[in-house]
Amino acid sequence: MAVATAAQPATDKRYQWVALTNTTAAMFMSALDGSIVLIALPPIFRGIHLDPLAPGSIVYLLWMIMGYRLVQAVFVVTLGRLGDMFGRVRIYNAGFMVFTIASVLLSFDPFDGTHGAMWLIGWRLLQAVGGAMLMANSAAILTDAFPPERRGFALGVNQVAALAGMFIGLVAGGLLSAWDWRAVFWVNVPVGIFGTYWAYRRLRETSRATGGRIDWWGNVTFAVGLGAVLIGVTQGLQPYHGSAMGWANPTVILLLSIGVASLIAFYLIESRIAEPMFDLSLFKIHDFTVGNSASLAISVARGGLQFVLVIWLQGIWLPLHGYDYSDTPLWAGIFLLPMTVGFLISGPISGYLSDKFGSRGLSTAGAAVFGSSFIGLMLLPVQFPYWAFASLIAINGIGSGMFGAPNTSSIMSSVPASKRGAASGMRSTFQNSGTAVSIGVFFSLMIAGLASRLPHTLTTGLQAQGVSVHAATQIGHLPPVSSLFAAMLGVNPVQHLLSGAGALNSLPPTAQATLTGREFFPNLLSGPFHHGLIVVFAVATGLSALATIACLRRGKGLNVKKEVEEAEA
Repeated sequence: MAVATAAQPATDKRYQWVALTNTTAAMFMSALDGSIVLIALPPIFRGIHLDPLAPGSIVYLLWMIMGYRLVQAVFVVTLGRLGDMFGRVRIYNAGFMVFTIASVLLSFDPFDGTHGAMWLIGWRLLQAVGGAMLMANSAAILTDAFPPERRGFALGVNQVAALAGMFIGLVAGGLLSAWDWRAVFWVNVPVGIFGTYWAYRRLRETSRATGGRIDWWGNVTFAVGLGAVLIGVTQGLQPYHGSAMGWANPTVILLLSIGVASLIAFYLIESRIAEPMFDLSLFKIHDFTVGNSASLAISVARGGLQFVLVIWLQGIWLPLHGYDYSDTPLWAGIFLLPMTVGFLISGPISGYLSDKFGSRGLSTAGAAVFGSSFIGLMLLPVQFPYWAFASLIAINGIGSGMFGAPNTSSIMSSVPASKRGAASGMRSTFQNSGTAVSIGVFFSLMIAGLASRLPHTLTTGLQAQGVSVHAATQIGHLPPVSSLFAAMLGVNPVQHLLSGAGALNSLPPTAQATLTGREFFPNLLSGPFHHGLIVVFAVATGLSALATIACLRRGKGLNVKKEVEEAEA
């Protein structure tokens, strides 16, 4: 492995492109895996022969969706700090290896049922650790490698790759899972093997490792605090003693209490020790604080959006337009392409323009455009004309791209060189935590919206087809989260539940055909689902407005150098 001394110029143009291409591939791969499983869940559940409506299956589904983000959010700051201490490239290279090994193991799941689900969840958690090692140090490696006048372009490309991975993962998940559900994990293996070799061979340390001690108490309280909060949110989404959600569950209350108490202890520890894991002094830099605040708000608004759109397409719109449930993952990915295209067009252009004109105007406009798309989605009927839907999600992607690259460039350029690893980890923590929390928030809002209307709609709809009052009431009052997941996984819960209760065979053939057809359940779900959509998109609009205000408060670049020098001192 070629290793250079710190005296070698970080602005070597050949090395700049090596660093940019390698870290871009790593960020794309890591982010891709955060979303690729989301749309591939129906074939994955079928592939491991796990009944999505069986008791306990909700837990496995939630952990497949949220576990990856949860681990990344918990560990990314620690790994960024370790990069500052022992070498950013060293931690980054190890992350590539860990990610690749986990991808190989995921693609060879030897089990079925619950054991198969546990295998996938366990190795995805390890894969997330490798992804966190990549995410925590890639921006710092680029900031070291590129001069200030080209840094916005480099960080913009890197950030675009990360967010593009989230969007493209939806398309790739649909395409690959139509071939074989294991292919959603195979796709990482050749890229990971080549990327690991390439990273060890060509990347070099261009900044001196700072050394120092590991902040053990800070690491423990942060991991326990954030982990307990996110696990509590995951548990709170599950039904409890007849309630639609589990927020009254003593376990959830205990987890959230432990999480909040641990995070308070973490803040007190970090504000008092000499070498903290989470460098609170960076929040004295105005652009760093403003940028991360805006990033958190946008991440919360964006993270759950993908989940809602997938349910909307797979569970309602596509079946009502004649698509078979087994084909909905593929077509959902295809129909979400305008969002990806909008992002891929605006992201690199915004990164380039931020070097010339600064980050403030671009990031502010991006947050505003992003928020405007939610207003349009609120006005859209559930049975929308596709051109209107495509236009709005394209606007959402354009706004996200306009915001992402300039905002990242502003954050990373505002901090001292010696603290870029920690800053990169903190930035990634805000982004990943926002995404993980977003799924919990959007889930909760959607389930709350369904709980107020779905039981009555489902019960009356079943009775209209001749189902007995007892059976219709029993099915209608099942937890809405089961109906939500059924829609997402392409399962007809009406057929499943009526067959299990022995009520389906007693009905006339015409009623059986109606109840088991592809249109009955989506039609019943569409009204209550739209009510939940209005609530979800209204919250996302408010978060986008907060991000726009935060971006407006960003400095114009005149005081950044002074703030960096003060933080360095």
